Amino acid sequence: MRSMRHLLLLACLLLSAPLTALAADPCPLLRAQVASPDPATRLAAAACEEHLLWHRPFIDVEGRYAGSTVREAETALLTNGEQAWRRVAGYWRGADQLSQLQHRPGAYDCMFAPTSQQPSSACRSFLVDVPWSAAFVSWVARRATLPGFSGSPSHVDYVRNAYRSPETNAYRVADPMTSRPARGDMLCYVRAANRVFGFSGLANLLSSEDGGLGMHCDIVVGVESGQAQLVGGNVLDGVTMRLMPLTAGGQFAALAQRSLDDPPCSPDAPEACNANRQDWAVLLQLRPANELAALSPSPGLYVAPAPMPVGPDVLQPGQSTPRPQTAPCCVECSVGDGLPRCPGV
Repeated sequence: MRSMRHLLLLACLLLSAPLTALAADPCPLLRAQVASPDPATRLAAAACEEHLLWHRPFIDVEGRYAGSTVREAETALLTNGEQAWRRVAGYWRGADQLSQLQHRPGAYDCMFAPTSQQPSSACRSFLVDVPWSAAFVSWVARRATLPGFSGSPSHVDYVRNAYRSPETNAYRVADPMTSRPARGDMLCYVRAANRVFGFSGLANLLSSEDGGLGMHCDIVVGVESGQAQLVGGNVLDGVTMRLMPLTAGGQFAALAQRSLDDPPCSPDAPEACNANRQDWAVLLQLRPANELAALSPSPGLYVAPAPMPVGPDVLQPGQSTPRPQTAPCCVECSVGDGLPRCPGV
């Protein structure tokens, strides 16, 4: 009799639990579907494949970090036995974006990551100093052979492309406050300490300016049981999943928006320590598969030929002076940071 009461009590608890607590991680099943005929599934599968390599760190629905064990520039191993810094350098290489950043110290050295006998201090410094979240998205899109998508070291470039050229782009822009996310979409926020944009503010900027802007985008890999799962690079210095609650209608539930009046995260204000509270400004909605099929094909992952190793102070054949050291510039520029945008970015 007692065991029956326990079973009934357990059943009541399960039925009364919020649906978000019951949502399962879609990545273990998705990771094997990178060759799916559906572009959204391929994109989510490629992102999931990487998340599982990084020991599955995540941010829960309350914005709390959990499970972060490996960092971007470390020699610590991922689940496939690869050193973390080599994997991140591989995102830059596979997205074919290191050539755009040769003026940044350490970028050239990252070309040797697959063959370097010893961990490269210069490359590892580059991986720490230069945000790589857009390189990760670009790598995933290439891995998934997503048509109509042009990668960039800066998120704002492909957000701007979607805004200005929706007819030739894999994505359409939508207000994240009123739209329903789906697998393959991207949710993006603006990183600007002195301003909050929101959807309307970002749209005004995209229509009038061509400069840089610090942004971050996560790829939606699952939407079910009242919860969305998103995967992004350079989150917790790795590839991290973000959990976000959904309404019964499938929209983001009470999407936490940053404001200029927010107190800084500290032991005195623990309620301010929410990694999901951001300036969420745009949802990039992936177009249907039949529309994507009519767009320009995406190139596959780029494998650069191994260049001759040379450091910034080592002479190349025919050179009489070392390579010059350039002034600092920004890739993911923030409004008011005072740095010029890197050439070609």
